[in-house]
Amino acid sequence: MTEKTWYAVYVKSRSEKRVAADFAANGIDYYLPLIKKIKVWSDRKKMIEEPLFRSYIFVHIEQKDYYKVVYTFNVMKYISFEGRAVPIRPQQIEAIKYYLNEKDPENIENQNWQEGRKVEVISGSMAGLQGELIEIRGKNKVKVEIEVVGKTLVIQVPKNKLQFVL
Repeated sequence: MTEKTWYAVYVKSRSEKRVAADFAANGIDYYLPLIKKIKVWSDRKKMIEEPLFRSYIFVHIEQKDYYKVVYTFNVMKYISFEGRAVPIRPQQIEAIKYYLNEKDPENIENQNWQEGRKVEVISGSMAGLQGELIEIRGKNKVKVEIEVVGKTLVIQVPKNKLQFVL
């Protein structure tokens, strides 16, 4: 069995959900991170879900499905570097999921945390992910800035899941 790899694909503007439905119908494993927002019109308000990253969908595929993805209607291209699709580390996908589903951390003792220092996640599904500590949020949480698909995400991480990188 071949191993699956995560990739980001660029899709036509405002077609993310349609492409996701096509992926589902074709048996392609995908992840479309959605955020809830209140949309206001002149006559009403409505809670809607929209993509966290406009025009991007993540696919988790084997090599044999590479062209099946890119030939899907409204898919423009893979995010690539020097002509090759750039694989996305699973920890980055987990970081996005964590960002969208933040939970309260466990209690730990306060340490000497300094903003601007590079940190690494040492446990959990995001282990190995690195970023910059940008804000200290009380006794238990810090905000960490990470880069995913050329975009910056700020996530809150329990201090007990981090270590400083030298």
